[in-house]
Amino acid sequence: MKWVNIPAKAFNEAAEQQALAHQNMLTKPPGSLGKLEQIATHLAGLQGVLKPTLDNVMIRVFAADHGVVDEGVSAFPQVVTGEMIKNFAANGAAITVMAESLTANFGVINLGTVNELPELPSVQDDRIAAGTQNFCQQAAMTEGQLNAALSAGQAVAIDAIEHETQLFIGGEMGIGNTTSASALACAFLNQPASELVGRGTGVDDDGIQRKQNAVTQGLALHGFTPSLGNREEVDAFKALQCLGGFEIAGLVGAYIACAQVGITVLVDGFISSVAALVAVSINPSIRPWFFFAHHSSEAGHALVLKSMNADVLLSLNMRLGEASGAALAVPLIRMACQLHSKMATFDSAGISEGKNGNKCEGKDDCKSHSHGEG
Repeated sequence: MKWVNIPAKAFNEAAEQQALAHQNMLTKPPGSLGKLEQIATHLAGLQGVLKPTLDNVMIRVFAADHGVVDEGVSAFPQVVTGEMIKNFAANGAAITVMAESLTANFGVINLGTVNELPELPSVQDDRIAAGTQNFCQQAAMTEGQLNAALSAGQAVAIDAIEHETQLFIGGEMGIGNTTSASALACAFLNQPASELVGRGTGVDDDGIQRKQNAVTQGLALHGFTPSLGNREEVDAFKALQCLGGFEIAGLVGAYIACAQVGITVLVDGFISSVAALVAVSINPSIRPWFFFAHHSSEAGHALVLKSMNADVLLSLNMRLGEASGAALAVPLIRMACQLHSKMATFDSAGISEGKNGNKCEGKDDCKSHSHGEG
């Protein structure tokens, strides 16, 4: 698995600086479009162009079941994972509605449902096993299974190249996967279960306690019990093998591989962000290639985002997963590109310069004009 350590494609700082200069020539006060300007100029650096575009979006939902469900951590039975995959195939899920609206290239990668599924439209069957093992009793997966899941993610990135993808969004589906993601987050952030375990599929207070107990037990079993003060750096591969899920590992592989080949990644919610945290821990060079779509209402998401200095684009109190929050952020990024590319410059619009060095519409003070606040 040496490929995961290959550095990401270099960020083009010259293109970003050219884009920043272009932003300052557009018919608006500098900085008045806020994060939209930052999105466009950073994307320019990633794409290596003055005016970035976002026409080709790929969405892949990685799906798998989790042995830790035996601990009573979910409000839904495991069979729902397979049933939701069928719903994806029938275009009946939230993310499929969104993908159609975005004209995105959508697909599902089944890495390990408990039950075998029939051949389904837009579903790729890469089933590694009938779900992971219960991490409260043993490692969630073998080393070979971990490598297979990471490689499945790498294969998605290769497919993304062939489709000339400009933005990759990874989603996840798997009953029990918020418990797995919470355990991973606890291990990497050196936090107790009480800080990172949320309601996931909507468990009640007793369910929350069962999830916390399962995470605490799993951390202790595999040597990741939180400790006071600093501790040695976490072995990312061991943590992922012992506590992770096939679909989480698939996301990790896809994130690393996309950055290596120069495809921008838009990270979804809590589980996807935990996968991003693991991926960055394995290969820190990939971090510039990530945008973070939204702040999930899942309990531990804020801490995970903070650990990566992630600045999210949206906060809509969502916790659905499936890549749904990321899909909602795509129009925002597209609009940032359109504004950057299509707004007139002061020179092309014939607008004169104000006395403070900024441009205005021919009067002494930009404050009297509609193109700036105040």
